[in-house]
Amino acid sequence: MATILVVDDELGIRALLSDILTDEGHTVEVAENAAQARAYREHSRPDLVLLDIWMPDVDGITLLKEWGGNAQLGMPVIMMSGHGTIDTAVEATKYGAMAFLEKPITLQKLLRAVEQALIKAIPRPPPPAVTVSMLRVERDVTVESVMTGSTLPAPLPLALGPQPEQSFALDRPLREARDAFEKAYFEFHLARENGSMTRVAERTGLERTHLYRKLKQLGVDLSRNKRGGN
Repeated sequence: MATILVVDDELGIRALLSDILTDEGHTVEVAENAAQARAYREHSRPDLVLLDIWMPDVDGITLLKEWGGNAQLGMPVIMMSGHGTIDTAVEATKYGAMAFLEKPITLQKLLRAVEQALIKAIPRPPPPAVTVSMLRVERDVTVESVMTGSTLPAPLPLALGPQPEQSFALDRPLREARDAFEKAYFEFHLARENGSMTRVAERTGLERTHLYRKLKQLGVDLSRNKRGGN
């Protein structure tokens, strides 16, 4: 998941966006004006910035230009405004903004814009190019071990991740068995979607509010499935 900086002079907007993005597994930092945003950017580079245009001290467009001129615009920026125009959106894009969100911001538009910005910003790692050589080394070690009679080292453990197949004890009351299955089911999807409640809701066919209640009822640890700042 990503580290996202929210820059907005309205406390309610900062709190709302922070709650939504935190629920999606992101780490959220907030700034109420350009001065705080500058200070944060001096020592850290967020993966994404949500930047309000109309702020009392320095407006978002000016701060965007400043970051671009100082070679500090190494992250995608999504501009936000409740009084924006087409000219404003074009100007923001001209100076490096990736998208423009009009207030009031809907949940669907916010999450879609954030997801698209992060996908464009983070290149996919290339596939490993050492597969053949690794296989050759493994073969040579095996042959040498057989010839000398030496003991092979224990195999490395497989990477942990969502486990689609699990065993369940059936000699228990139906309710307990069902709860155990449902808990494992939701933990699998949470791990698969990196803690994104929106995608888990889509995968399982449940409303977000119903999903929250279900996970709480089953005792699922949501914090374990969230990765911050990666």
